[in-house]
Amino acid sequence: MAAGAKSFLADAGYGEQELDANSALMELDKGLRSGKLGEQCEAVVRFPRLFQKYPFPILINSAFLKLADVFRVGNNFLRLCVLKVTQQSEKHLEKILNVDEFVKRVFSVIHSNDPVARAITLRMLGSMASIIPERKNAHHSIRQSLDSHDNVEVEAAIFAAANFSAQSKDFAGGICNKISEMIQGLATPVDLKLKLIPILQHMHHDASLASSSRQLLQQLVTSYPSTKMVIVTLHTFTLLAASSLVDIPKQIQLLLQYLKNDPRKAVKRLAIQDLKLLANKTPHTWSRENIQALCECALQTPYDSLKLGMLSVLSTLSGTIAIKQYFSIAPGTTATTARSFDLVKLAQECCYHNNRGIAAHGVRVLTNISASCQEKDLLALEQDAVFGLESLLVLCSQDSSPGAQATLKIALTCMVKLAKCRPHLSQSVVESLLTQLHSAQDAARILMCHCLAAIAMQLPVLGDGMLGDLMDLYKVIGRSATDKQQELLVSLATVIFVASQKALSSEVKNVIKQQLENVSNGWTAYRIARQASRMGNHDMARELYQSLLTQVASEHFYFWLNSLKEFSHAEQCLTGLQEEDYSSALSCIAESLKSYHKGIASLTAASTPLNPLSFQCGFVKLRIDLLQAFSQLICTCNSLKTSPPPAIATTIAMTSGNDLQRCGRISTQMKLSMEEFRNLATRYGDLYQSSFDADSATLRNVELQQQSCLLISHAVEALILDPESASFQEYTSSGAAHVESEYERRMLSVFNHVLEEVESLNRKYAPVSYLAIPLSFQRYFFQKLQSTSIKLALSPSPRNPAEPIAVQNNQQLALKVEGVVQHGSKPGLFRKIQSVCLNVSSTLQSKSGQDYKIPIDNMTNEMEQRVEPHNDYFSTQFLLNLAILGTHNITVESSVKDLNGIVWKTGPKTTIFVKSLEDPYSQQVRLQQQQGQPPSQQQQQQQRTAYSRF
Repeated sequence: MAAGAKSFLADAGYGEQELDANSALMELDKGLRSGKLGEQCEAVVRFPRLFQKYPFPILINSAFLKLADVFRVGNNFLRLCVLKVTQQSEKHLEKILNVDEFVKRVFSVIHSNDPVARAITLRMLGSMASIIPERKNAHHSIRQSLDSHDNVEVEAAIFAAANFSAQSKDFAGGICNKISEMIQGLATPVDLKLKLIPILQHMHHDASLASSSRQLLQQLVTSYPSTKMVIVTLHTFTLLAASSLVDIPKQIQLLLQYLKNDPRKAVKRLAIQDLKLLANKTPHTWSRENIQALCECALQTPYDSLKLGMLSVLSTLSGTIAIKQYFSIAPGTTATTARSFDLVKLAQECCYHNNRGIAAHGVRVLTNISASCQEKDLLALEQDAVFGLESLLVLCSQDSSPGAQATLKIALTCMVKLAKCRPHLSQSVVESLLTQLHSAQDAARILMCHCLAAIAMQLPVLGDGMLGDLMDLYKVIGRSATDKQQELLVSLATVIFVASQKALSSEVKNVIKQQLENVSNGWTAYRIARQASRMGNHDMARELYQSLLTQVASEHFYFWLNSLKEFSHAEQCLTGLQEEDYSSALSCIAESLKSYHKGIASLTAASTPLNPLSFQCGFVKLRIDLLQAFSQLICTCNSLKTSPPPAIATTIAMTSGNDLQRCGRISTQMKLSMEEFRNLATRYGDLYQSSFDADSATLRNVELQQQSCLLISHAVEALILDPESASFQEYTSSGAAHVESEYERRMLSVFNHVLEEVESLNRKYAPVSYLAIPLSFQRYFFQKLQSTSIKLALSPSPRNPAEPIAVQNNQQLALKVEGVVQHGSKPGLFRKIQSVCLNVSSTLQSKSGQDYKIPIDNMTNEMEQRVEPHNDYFSTQFLLNLAILGTHNITVESSVKDLNGIVWKTGPKTTIFVKSLEDPYSQQVRLQQQQGQPPSQQQQQQQRTAYSRF
């Protein structure tokens, strides 16, 4: 196992100067044994970094046992350091193998005469509650310490009681009455009661316990009406309801009651905060009456701070199912009662409020109503929402304070949502944004450009007529080289690229390049080039990449930029393709392929062991193969002119019974071409499955490439190979889905055009209109926002990777597979891992020994298990049957399943060699047989029976 952990560490790519796990642990152990307190403390606080680096049980178990020894014999300051390390490393606690020994060493301090030492021990036990939830001696110590006369110890006991209550049903049931007595007891000081009450939030393990806790809290909230007690009790009430789920509607009513009737602002604020928590967690439990009551409170309150809080709750609810419940008409009531739309009245009133936050929430409510309730005639509401957004835009774009920027973000998010749900409003929204861009502050301009680009990506609302305004603005900005100006140059360039759907004019390119030469740094130029590649403006991107080649310090960066320049040039070659001119199409594709091959060579040179650029290489190789497949298809079509079918083709077709032989050799070539496109579609599917960390736009782009390959293979089949059976029904609905970008819109229009022409059978040539659409290099090609990797450790593991592990053939190999899921800075940004699928397979590499018959099921092992990682760690075991003598190659491959049930082939794949040896008894019997006379029939029968048992 130690060797397994060690081999994992060797593969992790930490560099040779780093210590391996054992050396690092010995280094820290030396510090722990030091006679100087400072060195001991330094060694203790360095343990969390060690756990993060080497997260396997063998090391963590040893490290925690050493820390437990320090806790047992050290002074209180060292104990406090160990406690902090334990709390920081909570997710590694379950990897402790010798839990009993660890707890025994820590627990021995509970009998100390020093109350501070006992308090630290109680906090230590509380921090370990997840691994020792049912330890009765720990339960008993906590109960005893609650009766202590030392405040520090009692507070530590309360902390431990809260942690154990959350983990253990038995402890929660046993301690509930004691907590109740202490809270209601006259001898307990008020500040201690305030600390005891929050323990009741964990009493949700069964219905009766939750019910008795609610009754106690109900008594407390009426018996102790002081502000602090009411606030703590109500909040505990809410958390208990949110965990037990059954009493949430009652809790919402109780909070609304306090919000309406209690005159204290602190209580009202707490009620609003808890209502927001319940609105986020369970919006479906809010009835129409609840929302109506909240609207009435908001309309009546004279305080802006409270109105802001209530509107925040309402804006949260307006984006959920609750809004549809509010507007649904109950059976037996009139169509609209007098106050049925108080929410609308409140939102309209708040849209123009002098408090920016209130106005923003009012506008968000109107936007969400317009987006959610599309079946209603809400024309007036839509106009109110647009006018409110425009006024908020004017107000916030002139102000560069952080508050104004936060409000502006809310308004711009609402604009994007409104334009997406109500496309007829997008033109007026875009015009107001463009008008306001000229007078806005730089910080606001950046956000407004992002908003314009987001709207224009969804809908083609930025025409060439608006390009003039944008170019004028581009000339004006960028007179200084501040960070905001650099950001603005990138944002505005993105909007210009989106606005000019076709190739950029030379005038536009000159303006952008002039500005970049004046004030920008290399990084800004690279970001603009990257945006140009994403939007398909490859001519501009190529020039910018060319200018940056000499400005980088590393050869890897040079090769990366050079590859991007070549790819942009390759795509630029394809923009001149004409639908009818197939002779020039071949030369365009050949020129493009030449640049692509140069680019892939540079891209390979840019990759490093830590950054292998596997997605980029895979994507570009597929593009190269796609272009080659198109070139081959056009050549095949042209060959019908140069090599028509022979005169006897009809006779051959009749003789062979294959009607396609009438067409001559072109039928075979077309079949090969169709299979090539199908194979490309499969490879695009594999690339999609291996891109777990990619953003949705990148995945959609890969999917579009896959669909184009499938469509061409179906078109070939329908026109030439099998016109009767080819069906296009599965492709006709592809345009119905919501289009996310201009590239996707143009691809889908070509798909539909090809389908129409193939169905009417009026074209016999390969549709090169796909290639004329500039390829979009999406975000994941340049930038990885989410990073997820899995590291595996196998046990047993050989000391030397080339050496096989020896196992006797009459025994089965127990293979333990452990793994750690490692994340980047933004874990779970696009998708999260639900479970890890481990596939173990063994193949016989070289056979040795007897030729006796072995049942076929003993020849191979193919097993799969799914394990759910807990705190990013998982472990499972496989039992492998290696009855055949010889060397077996055992491969463990991991893939992951996300929360939507989609399986992703993330890897890694680990291989070990196992040598299956003959067991000594069989070997002895065989040697005796070889030395003596030939064995009788009976002995042979016994030998076979012995083997068949295993």
